[in-house]
Amino acid sequence: MKRKTRRSSYCGGSDHIRPLMSSRREFLQVGLIGGLGLSLPEFLKMEARGAQKFYESKEGPAKSVIHIFLPGGMAQQESFDPKPYSPSEYRGPLGSIDTKITGAKFGAMFPKMAGVADKLVVLNSLTHGEAAHERGVHNMFTGYRPSPALSYPSFGSVVSHEFGPRKNLPPYVCVPSVPNEFANSGYLSSAFGPFSLGNDPANGNFTVRDLSLPGGIDESRFAKRRSILDTVDAHFKEAEKSDALDAMDTFYQRAYGLISSQAAREAFDINKEDDKLRDAYGRNQAGQRLLMARRLVEAGVRFVSVVYGGWDHHDNVKGGFERQAPPLDQAFARLITDLEERGLLDSTLVMLTSEFGRTPKINPTAGRDHWPKVFSGILAGGGLGRGVVYGKSDQLAAEPEENPLSPEDLAMTVYHQLGINADKELMAPGDRPIEIVDGGKVITDIVA
Repeated sequence: MKRKTRRSSYCGGSDHIRPLMSSRREFLQVGLIGGLGLSLPEFLKMEARGAQKFYESKEGPAKSVIHIFLPGGMAQQESFDPKPYSPSEYRGPLGSIDTKITGAKFGAMFPKMAGVADKLVVLNSLTHGEAAHERGVHNMFTGYRPSPALSYPSFGSVVSHEFGPRKNLPPYVCVPSVPNEFANSGYLSSAFGPFSLGNDPANGNFTVRDLSLPGGIDESRFAKRRSILDTVDAHFKEAEKSDALDAMDTFYQRAYGLISSQAAREAFDINKEDDKLRDAYGRNQAGQRLLMARRLVEAGVRFVSVVYGGWDHHDNVKGGFERQAPPLDQAFARLITDLEERGLLDSTLVMLTSEFGRTPKINPTAGRDHWPKVFSGILAGGGLGRGVVYGKSDQLAAEPEENPLSPEDLAMTVYHQLGINADKELMAPGDRPIEIVDGGKVITDIVA
């Protein structure tokens, strides 16, 4: 019986809490929550879902992850796997440049990234079989092929589940917002879902929702209401004698902790950054989002998911890259250099992916269409090697020629660097054991 209760809270089943808490919750909503604006995301309920903790993994060389996702399907030929010697209708209109990795070339729109390539792992043989956006995105956020029978948790949610919060900060944050349905907690409790900034750090008036006191509530009034909560806690504990109340208490403690903690507030305050550094990243979406990601992992956030641009270039792939690649090139290169300068690159795994690549041949509208058979991505830091190209596509960037790399392989490698045993089984609804990753292998050739 005890085991069943444990699994219920472990997987998000919290019905046993609701009837017990209704009167107390109503009081708090009217008397406190409404007044303080404590509408914090579900991650704050991590402890409210059960009185016990279930964080079991031990940290690996990577203490944090920054996952930069490029939605739409970035063309490998125009980015990190150009084919300068193939016919013009295949190699495309943008050309290529040398990098700091001997023999490796990048697309001509990425000169700054080429300049830090000696710190990167370039993946040129990513492959899967899903040509639809949603299904490809699912692969790259979960390490699983989509299934109608089960909703799988994202990388960030698994990390949140396995390690929990650090330094009173959310373990999993999305910048600027949750990018898609597959970035959520899947069959795990929504308590392990992402904290969303709710605003873009590139905006001049950027603030994070839920982390400031609303109008009319000053610090002294906040503290007074906090003491009222303590009184209410004591009353209901005495009246109801339930362990579930202790669990709910932690939810409210975290809510108050985030709002009252100067360190937590400052972690999300991009205005604390030096103006020259903000300029170096770029005063645009790519630059300020990646700067915010660096700020968050430095403060203690375990997994930051960043989304930038739209790379579904069925038409005019040249124009699309000319608009979107330069800000990404500048921001990504500065992120790698910034992490290195701060001594954080070895402990921060940076991952840049897209849901699939683009067709080998330029189409009649000067674009490229969906192509999941082979595409490119980048890893850096987190205990991985440097200046490595893993995998190779054929001469037309149509299929893997060496070392095909599946989403499962990528997921296994990322989890391995974090210290998570991806063969471990988590409990899905119905007490159904599901491996964190089903299949795949750790790519030992890229581990330092």
